[in-house]
Amino acid sequence: MTSTNYEKALFLLRQALDNPIAGFRPGQWEAVTELIENRSRLLVVQRTGWGKSLVYFLATRLLRDKNAGCTLLISPLLALMRNQIAAAQRINVKAATINSSNTDDWDAVKRQLLAGQVDILLISPERLANQEFIEEILLPISQKIGLFVVDEAHCISDWGHDFRPDYRRIVRILQALPQNISVLTTTATANNRVVNDIISQLGSNLHVLRGNLTRQSLHLQNINIPSPAARMAWLAEHIPNIPGSGIIYTLTVRDADRVAEWLTTQGINAKSYHADLDNQLREELENALLNNKIKALVATTALGMGFDKPDLGFVIHYQRPGSVVHYYQQVGRAGRAVEKAYGILLNGNEDDEITNYFIKTAFPPEIHTEKILNLLNQAENGISVPQLEVQLNLSRGQIDKVLKLLSIESPSPVVKKDSKWYATPISYQIDTDKIEKIINIRRQEQEIMRQYMMSQQCLMTFLAKELDDPNPTPCGKCAVCLGEPILPETYSLKLVNQAIKFLRRSDQIIEPRKIWVAQAFPIYGFSGKIKDDLKAEPGRALSLWGDAGWGELVQRGKYIDNYFDDALLEGVCDMIQRWQPQPFPTWVTCVPSLNHRQLVPDFAERLAKKLNLPFVPIVQKIRPTQYQKQMSNSYQQAHNLDGAFAVESFPGMSGSVFLVDDILNSRWTFTVISALLRRAGSGSVFPLALALNILGQTD
Repeated sequence: MTSTNYEKALFLLRQALDNPIAGFRPGQWEAVTELIENRSRLLVVQRTGWGKSLVYFLATRLLRDKNAGCTLLISPLLALMRNQIAAAQRINVKAATINSSNTDDWDAVKRQLLAGQVDILLISPERLANQEFIEEILLPISQKIGLFVVDEAHCISDWGHDFRPDYRRIVRILQALPQNISVLTTTATANNRVVNDIISQLGSNLHVLRGNLTRQSLHLQNINIPSPAARMAWLAEHIPNIPGSGIIYTLTVRDADRVAEWLTTQGINAKSYHADLDNQLREELENALLNNKIKALVATTALGMGFDKPDLGFVIHYQRPGSVVHYYQQVGRAGRAVEKAYGILLNGNEDDEITNYFIKTAFPPEIHTEKILNLLNQAENGISVPQLEVQLNLSRGQIDKVLKLLSIESPSPVVKKDSKWYATPISYQIDTDKIEKIINIRRQEQEIMRQYMMSQQCLMTFLAKELDDPNPTPCGKCAVCLGEPILPETYSLKLVNQAIKFLRRSDQIIEPRKIWVAQAFPIYGFSGKIKDDLKAEPGRALSLWGDAGWGELVQRGKYIDNYFDDALLEGVCDMIQRWQPQPFPTWVTCVPSLNHRQLVPDFAERLAKKLNLPFVPIVQKIRPTQYQKQMSNSYQQAHNLDGAFAVESFPGMSGSVFLVDDILNSRWTFTVISALLRRAGSGSVFPLALALNILGQTD
């Protein structure tokens, strides 16, 4: 490229960064040149914060100025898209997006795109599964695309830490496009194994530009604090003293909510952020953090790839991630434009259990795939997902996962038309060897993170080596290099006790079900909307199963002592005092069991005595059922209970009632018995459980 082009690109760079003295980082200009001059296919592996998005913005602007077609950018997160659109506007690159949050704009975007008025179109990989998008937008512009960009390209590889099945469609799309299109794929978290897999899928002409992964501003430290209450105490004590605002990562949604609530009680402005929140709220939370209006977002991986806050002061992990690449990608959010930022990794007793669950559920069991394919092959007129739920004891998530993984195979043994799935005449064989190898890699990654937690070598060097950085160098800034803690490892026992009390007040609301599952209750005759005079009231669970606080005590009572401790009784009474259901119940009953006949009735009777209310065990179990925890979808859970219970009337039952159970798995037991109680003449039914089982597993 001529010096004029370089000067123009430098001007645009400074405009994009709003910095009149900014310059190209090593490798940025080389990547732009490759795309503009040589029409190359590149894989750029550079550290978080290096500026990969600037490469495709600048390349887009320069290509468009040469009358090239628009850029198509495939990006995995809506949060990432919002940041990119704002950055593109600063260099007069007109960006548009088609995603699930802007459906009202689709027609206008389509018109502008086909008229050549859009410079860069951002889409999620899931959009490539939409036939309407392919036929009406992608095909008409396919021969005019000037630059094809795949952001977070490690998602292509199922050997990577964040494989996304829809990324596999990119390979097919790219094969169908003209071969002279410039292609840019980018990632910060690809080791050699993942890089080689990406090359094998996208072609041997994919050139790799790899940079140094060391982050100069990051000060890393690992602190082993097994107890959740102690970790919460550490956060409450030390976060106020850390400059700036930051992110606290948790492994689960429930921990994100709980830690944020705890910090709020301690006067720290923290909010939880996860995929269960709607898009608008997530955007508001992102902006609050970007503008330093809150001290911390307590987030799951939903706030990961692409979130860009240059002055982020800290990233703290409440639990240990499952792999080095996960950790590097997350901790790399911090310190992009400040001289000093903190990356603190805490460690808990529950870390391995949670990571093991994620590893175990990453791929559907082979038998699930076989059952679904057998049903599809037998169904001449196709079969819908709700129909599969009726015939299979599999969760909706498991069914969707199997169908998604089958649909991205090439050729695919399944095809979707409208709401139904059909088998194709493809002989499909599950690659069990590959799945086993990937699971073994996940186990190895987990072990490497355990080693990192205890590492006595430079922490940044450890991370860089595991990511196959060709030139890892000691950072001189981590706790190991300095030989002393960067932040104190101590915490107040007073705060620990407060955290324990907080954990023991983490009541869980039991929302009543509103609709009966179709065809699940032929004996009871329940169908359609649950009528108000049969519906349960909002209930309460004292704890989460196995959780710090009360959950561990519930677990012990059920499976070791066969008796629920008096401390749980006191905890439930305190919860009822906070709850104050109205009209307040005048009697107590319980869910019967044929397996643990006395466990729940004994506790319910003791509770009734404590509340000075009569205990009336009028609910009878009249036939055996499968354990609800073994029922995997709503139809199976509901149908399992049809005709299982009977309720006897008694003269004083017209008042409100507490309906007591130990473990809440699906809410269907409470829903059915509440309806039977109301039908028999009871007043309002308030479900009350000792523990809510989030994952549906109690052993």
